[in-house]
Amino acid sequence: MKLYRCTVCGYIYNPKDGDPDGGIAPSTAFEDIPEDWVCPICSAGKEDFEPVED
Repeated sequence: MKLYRCTVCGYIYNPKDGDPDGGIAPSTAFEDIPEDWVCPICSAGKEDFEPVED
């Protein structure tokens, strides 16, 4: 699964880890995260994330 980076603060969302504190279970693809989810570091919206190139 692809990693996604917050363009505001640089936080990397790793689907393998999810975001348990934000209610996102491990192994949740970024595309499957609810639209109202926000970055756990800076509270930027999901629209402020971009895929990390390999």
